[in-house]
Amino acid sequence: MRLTFLGTGSAGGVPLWGCDCTVCTRARIDTSVRRLPNCAVLEAGDVRLLIDAGVMDIAERFPAGTLSSILITHFHADHVQGLFHLRWGTGSLDAFAPHDADGCADLYKYPGPLNFTHLSKFETFCVGDVRITPVPLVHSKPTLGYCIEYKDAKLAYLTDTRELPPATVSFLKEWRPHTICLDCTYPPGVEGKRNHFDLNEAIAIGADYPDSNMVLMHISHHLDEWLMTHPTIETEKFSIARDSEFIDCPESI
Repeated sequence: MRLTFLGTGSAGGVPLWGCDCTVCTRARIDTSVRRLPNCAVLEAGDVRLLIDAGVMDIAERFPAGTLSSILITHFHADHVQGLFHLRWGTGSLDAFAPHDADGCADLYKYPGPLNFTHLSKFETFCVGDVRITPVPLVHSKPTLGYCIEYKDAKLAYLTDTRELPPATVSFLKEWRPHTICLDCTYPPGVEGKRNHFDLNEAIAIGADYPDSNMVLMHISHHLDEWLMTHPTIETEKFSIARDSEFIDCPESI
């Protein structure tokens, strides 16, 4: 089972428009350190799942018939904006999502080939041989994480959250994923109301899952700037996701 990051950034991406910080200035010169909005594609056997659609060229990257289905974590624009191109196409493609009466703009009204199915938390379903369990997250819109299993390989994808509900914590501890891809938008010490984890919070969560590798994603330019002067955060257990990188999950831990 392989997960490939199409984007690893927060909503504004890197470089952030109009920002002249060190990270954004560097990213305008060095395209390898740019970050598109957070989304990924998971491949296991004959199944290919798109997780969110933050990048705008989904239709070009994935021609008709190359995706098994889409998993939507929530309906903020930076996670579904790529779907607006698909809906003018033909055919049929399943899109699984949390219950959200509002959706995003007029996606529900004009879905085109997208067949939306609203999921219930902890109710496992299958796409081919891949088992998927949606778990609730705490965000400013209804949001789901996805615990994905193929044979004995297990990966949890938990983006856009400021808290893991107790039921999600309990599920993860019993399920024991090899890899947890976790929201980590801010550097340590960011104050004020926010809907994402900072680095210290993400590290604390990792300590609760000693058997799981932690891959931090949904990175803001603020965190990237902090990481430039604190490069030792990456260890055997913790890594920072980067656009176009992939994770291979073994079939047991």
